[in-house]
Amino acid sequence: MPAKSKAQQKAAGAALAAKRGEIKTSELKGASKSMAKSMTEEELHDMASTKRKGKPEHVPEAH
Repeated sequence: MPAKSKAQQKAAGAALAAKRGEIKTSELKGASKSMAKSMTEEELHDMASTKRKGKPEHVPEAH
């Protein structure tokens, strides 16, 4: 699934690095921490490798 914002893509990248052992899981915060727990390495890779062009920094939450 592609990332919907740059922030989501960055969080996925951090979570992917933790899954691969490049950074400690304890260093993760917020969305990246929950992504690391709930998503597979393949899902994180797909989200982190999304093209950035045209993506907003953040996507507003739907209420």
